[in-house]
Amino acid sequence: MPCPFPLRAPNHCPRNALRALEAAARLGGFANAADELGVSAGAVSAHIKALEAELGAPLFERQAKGVKLTALARRVVSDLTDAFDTIGLAAQTLRAEAAPNVVHIVTLPAIAQLWLSPRLPQIRASIPGIEVSITALEHPPNLKRTPFDLCLFYDEARGQILAENRIFPVCTPELAQSLTDPGMLTAQNCLRDTTWATDWDQWIDTALPGSGFSPNGPVFSLYALAVEETMNGAGVLMGHEQLVQRYLDTGRLVAPFETKAPLKHQLRLWSARPLGADSPAARVAAYLSQNTG
Repeated sequence: MPCPFPLRAPNHCPRNALRALEAAARLGGFANAADELGVSAGAVSAHIKALEAELGAPLFERQAKGVKLTALARRVVSDLTDAFDTIGLAAQTLRAEAAPNVVHIVTLPAIAQLWLSPRLPQIRASIPGIEVSITALEHPPNLKRTPFDLCLFYDEARGQILAENRIFPVCTPELAQSLTDPGMLTAQNCLRDTTWATDWDQWIDTALPGSGFSPNGPVFSLYALAVEETMNGAGVLMGHEQLVQRYLDTGRLVAPFETKAPLKHQLRLWSARPLGADSPAARVAAYLSQNTG
């Protein structure tokens, strides 16, 4: 017998729109959500507008200073966060079990080039059969949503401390001969990079408090490039101890002054999920924690 009235299934909320809603709510805005999702802020806004049209209700209040969640959106955001975290971790488990000998590490470009990359030959020799894949990002990703086993960044609180982060000026031995006092830096090119733009200020506060010294010199977008130019004699760089240590060991760079300024962000390693005692990721993490010098 035919149905006397038409049946209409409710439309499903698109997953991408729900991801946009959850990210914008968790990160406090469309631009931050766009950065995490790898799309434009306009795309995030379009997803949310389409979701609001589908639901027939607003999810954000648009204000001059940004957006604010509505009461309706606040009631579901934590459930969405838990759901996407669960999906992300499940995908990581699938990936890890499908390719158990590949360890994916995400880290800062400078750490990848100057600290982690030189250790890869020793890792391969010490842990045969394991392949290490490295991705360089400027900021730590959300490991519950991304395909990485280990996260290696300078951080204030997360994870295991691998090394303290201390900074101090470094230069070539030839240039160091003319630097007998920190005050002489006023006549030198003080190399900087965009990631750690305040390093010089923090060291000056320790070594030359109240001096009013303001460093001048070229700014580089890559710290590794700044290190290379320092070894070429272009000037004095504020060195991060772990990143320049091998050049200090070989004598290509020297520290002309004794003062070192400790930073609150140490070199730290963490994972989104517990690592099996003898899993490839756990073995690589153990190697890195035991070979920090």
